[in-house]
Amino acid sequence: MVIAVHSQTIQIPSCPPGWYSLWIGYSFMMHTSAGAEGSGQALASPGSCLEEFRSAPFIECHGRGTCNYYANSYSFWLATVEVAEMFSKPQSETLKAGDLRTRISRCQVCMKRT
Repeated sequence: MVIAVHSQTIQIPSCPPGWYSLWIGYSFMMHTSAGAEGSGQALASPGSCLEEFRSAPFIECHGRGTCNYYANSYSFWLATVEVAEMFSKPQSETLKAGDLRTRISRCQVCMKRT
């Protein structure tokens, strides 16, 4: 069994007792919003913990050997939350490109020892 554990901080969370680490990463909320066709994946899924952070993680490749990033494709990352602000209304803020990783939750993918 494999699970992803998320911290909602910049600290890497520990695996539960009896589990070992496979990789660490950034908490990604994979969700597509296509009307009634929209869907997502559980945060416990290993696919919700990406080893690298990219502000635009989606790339579409065509059969002609070309690939594109699309500016209108949205990605959602789990943000960090200060303990004192967990149950308060979130405040909006603008981040510069180099500061994005300071606001993205860290995660770890863990496998149960058998």
